[in-house]
Amino acid sequence: MTTIRLEFEKVMKELSEIEKTLATINISSPQLSHLGNNQLDFTKAWLEREMKIEQLLTEYIQAVQKNVEDTKANIRLLKDQDEANVRN
Repeated sequence: MTTIRLEFEKVMKELSEIEKTLATINISSPQLSHLGNNQLDFTKAWLEREMKIEQLLTEYIQAVQKNVEDTKANIRLLKDQDEANVRN
């Protein structure tokens, strides 16, 4: 019979590292003041693209944070179940 071993502390440490890394990700919005009176079509397209990139990155970070939270909850549940099985 194969034994699957949960290394709870190691997994939780890795998940914490992911959270720390996510907190360091930062993309600043384009500064409209740097454009001055520049009204080129390219400028408008560039601004729209930059804002879309910022939105996508924000959504990605939120999705990863949700996945980390869900994974932590599942790992805690597995640990609790393992401990309950050992007691019984």
